[in-house]
Amino acid sequence: MTGASITCRDLTIRFPVYGADAKSLKKALARVVAVGGALGRHAGVTDVTALANVNLELKAGDRLGLIGHNGSGKTTLLRALSGAYEPDEGSIEVHGRIASLLDLSLGIDPSATGYENIRLRCRIGGLSSKEIDARIDEIAEFTGLGPFLSMPVKTYSAGMQGRLAFAAATAVECDVLLMDEWIAVGDADFQKIAHKRLLKLVERAGILVLATHEAPLLRLYCNKVMKLEGGVASEIVDIRKLDQLLAS
Repeated sequence: MTGASITCRDLTIRFPVYGADAKSLKKALARVVAVGGALGRHAGVTDVTALANVNLELKAGDRLGLIGHNGSGKTTLLRALSGAYEPDEGSIEVHGRIASLLDLSLGIDPSATGYENIRLRCRIGGLSSKEIDARIDEIAEFTGLGPFLSMPVKTYSAGMQGRLAFAAATAVECDVLLMDEWIAVGDADFQKIAHKRLLKLVERAGILVLATHEAPLLRLYCNKVMKLEGGVASEIVDIRKLDQLLAS
């Protein structure tokens, strides 16, 4: 984990906009700029710049919190770091095993059993069959679903599905942990043990990048913070300057 690192150089990501005429785009411009990136045209295509020239450098031990309004680019940055988005300009280099807690429903097959879904979600998370075999009993016990794990997930309640997905997603070992907002699933009792499990995962990770609106969580988990606004990133500052950055 000591070799974990993240480097972004002038990272720019754009999303094309289709199916809208020029007049409607002009009317939407103010709204788009207020909550997202800048509207423009590149290579003859109308697009929204979700991230603009973002520079970032993190090493093992860094816990970076991302703040900003909805649509500011936090999730786009996390997805780019996970490898889901390719840069339109600039570059991304991530060294180390990545775990992305961005969407708990990722890889869940409603027709498959709970056990089958644990294996599927763990494979998506990068675990080998041998690693899954070594951990599946612990994951199954953590879900608290007992015999329901042998039944198709489509028979589960929303809370049961959340327990299953959370247990599998957090069973990984990683150098770089990416988390989008705070993951709260199940009832109050389950949330308590889920919090402890996440804390252990964060402690083991070399680097954490967490996007959240919750200041207490930022202070609990992060030692650095960066603000995104309309796809433009502030400088990275010490977490002790969080209030100052929130007020800017």
